[in-house]
Amino acid sequence: MTERLVERDLEPFQREGEINASARKAVTVTPDDIRYAQLGRADNYRFIARPEYFRLAYTTRQVEQAVGEAVTAGKRLTVRSGGHCGEAFVASPDVEVILDLSGMDRVDFDRKRNAFVIEAGATVGHILETLFQNWGVTIPGGFCMGVGAGGHICGGGYGPLSRLLGLTVDYLDAVEVVVVDEHGTASTVVATRAEDDPNRDLWWAHTGGGGGNFGVVTRYWMRSPDATGNDPAQLLPRPPGSVHVAEVEWPWPELTEADFVRLVRNFIDWQLANSAVDSPNVGLYALIRCLHQSAGHVAMHTQIPVDVPDASGRLDRFLAELNLGVGVKPVIRRQTLPWLAASQYLAVPDTGPWAIAVRRKVKSADLRGPHSEEQLAAAYRHLTNADYFGPNSSLEYIGYGGKVNTVSATATAIPRAAVLKTFYMAAWNDPAEDEQHLRWMQEIYRDVHAATGGVPVPNEINTGAYINYPDIDLLDPEWNTSGVPWSTLYYRENYPRLQRIKAKWDPRNFFRHVMSIRPS
Repeated sequence: MTERLVERDLEPFQREGEINASARKAVTVTPDDIRYAQLGRADNYRFIARPEYFRLAYTTRQVEQAVGEAVTAGKRLTVRSGGHCGEAFVASPDVEVILDLSGMDRVDFDRKRNAFVIEAGATVGHILETLFQNWGVTIPGGFCMGVGAGGHICGGGYGPLSRLLGLTVDYLDAVEVVVVDEHGTASTVVATRAEDDPNRDLWWAHTGGGGGNFGVVTRYWMRSPDATGNDPAQLLPRPPGSVHVAEVEWPWPELTEADFVRLVRNFIDWQLANSAVDSPNVGLYALIRCLHQSAGHVAMHTQIPVDVPDASGRLDRFLAELNLGVGVKPVIRRQTLPWLAASQYLAVPDTGPWAIAVRRKVKSADLRGPHSEEQLAAAYRHLTNADYFGPNSSLEYIGYGGKVNTVSATATAIPRAAVLKTFYMAAWNDPAEDEQHLRWMQEIYRDVHAATGGVPVPNEINTGAYINYPDIDLLDPEWNTSGVPWSTLYYRENYPRLQRIKAKWDPRNFFRHVMSIRPS
């Protein structure tokens, strides 16, 4: 089924100057190693990994060897790149081997494939900076700069430029994956979007199928689908030169329920009216973060490229429309920044002990229609619950749509049609507080989606959830009473095809976790 790549194909760009990574040996870290405790902690300190050993790999060949060893030994293996999994998929107690790809972080131009190559361990921040500084191009990646490419891209990937440019997977030209066949043999496959590629189904599965499903992603190649020529500066989109930025705050002590509902409704209504690809306002991106009242305010970030016609005026009118009927005067800070500086300035910082909070729970829902008055009132009730203290907990509404929805729903594995994303997060530090924060998250999500069984069942309002924000509560009938399975919420009509691809490329179901794709 799979053709093992020969050496000349396996590492095509490493011999073009990559001396350190090609010479660096894989590292095995066991519990008696001083590094073990640190490696056990990734982004989310709710989950501490305790495998038999960590394997730190630096080349595709080393990854293939590590996978082969685990298969032969009958050991349960999981993979991480940036370590930002929202659930215990990687750090599950039954995992015996964790394959860490954080050392595979090269971002370069591969002349052989005439595309940009991104290794799985490269972080979003490193990718954006390297592509821009070296070639003046970008991909529409996210705003969490510490997230690794390994999971971010294959889950779909979006960010502040997605309304203008689409999703990261819309630029995925090829993917390199270490797979395991029915005989337990590990091999490396490159799958491309070329229509005549016999491995094309594996490429398609990585355009939104999520991580940990089909094999170990080691490298991605990125190029605009309509690009021609071999000038790297013309093969991916160019970001804006500069952007106008506004940061806005509404103080909670002054917000009544009516003010809050009107404010969020204004935001949603504007997005619904201005998210078509031909809208003159499609370049304006905004995220409103409805923090719990213990944070003191509701916050919003918005930006628009300076070169958009009447950019400053469009931003003025957006801010004015947002506050119509709201009896609270917001605090507004405005500035103009170079695009990369704005991306770095407004980014979610890398995580770890220096972050605001290190324990997290997240949920999501994608929207194509407005939340009702009842839904917004439910959100207000939980966000102002005086019995709960969560200054880092929030419900966010994020601008989306635009070019994202110019791609058909089945052309990639990630569903389309949403014009807004919602992101729920609770974040805290003390393990003793786990239960109260998890319960708050479960209840606000259940109550906002009460009309559809506590979850965002796809309909005229919802388009489902986002696999890069995994939530195991969707498997729990206590919290998902809709009768709609989690797989439909994440993948909609694309799930059966993903199941067939899973059965073909991972027939032993070696790569799995609690919410991995089940083989057909």
